[in-house]
Amino acid sequence: MAAVAFLARRDYASGELAAKLRERGYDPGVVQALVTDLAARRLLDDARYAGHFVAYHRARGQGPLRIRRDLEAFGVAGVLIDEALATVPDWAAVAREVRQRRFGAAAPADWAEKGRQARFLQYRGFSNDHIRSALGPDLELDT
Repeated sequence: MAAVAFLARRDYASGELAAKLRERGYDPGVVQALVTDLAARRLLDDARYAGHFVAYHRARGQGPLRIRRDLEAFGVAGVLIDEALATVPDWAAVAREVRQRRFGAAAPADWAEKGRQARFLQYRGFSNDHIRSALGPDLELDT
């Protein structure tokens, strides 16, 4: 019944729910059987969880690398993570949007500012290609 009570509050990945139940002292064998049963009855669905997780964290401005790491920590299968991340067609556009929300529409004025913005986007979980796209072309500084 504890598993159903958890699921009544929010969606869980199967690995996350199993870990939560084991922390509460339930036998690992019973937990595994329960998780399998809940998945068979579609009360627990890692694909659905991954899709919702990606949509929510994308809206919060997080990139695919960070989202992947978090989903892997919850025990979601790599194939399901790939499918969920593929629902966002253009992660570079997301990175541009996040950069503009945080720093404004103007391109970075110098290398120091460009580095600061790149570190911010890297922390958010965007790849180097997404970051380059978000920051625009390399600066042409007269030296």
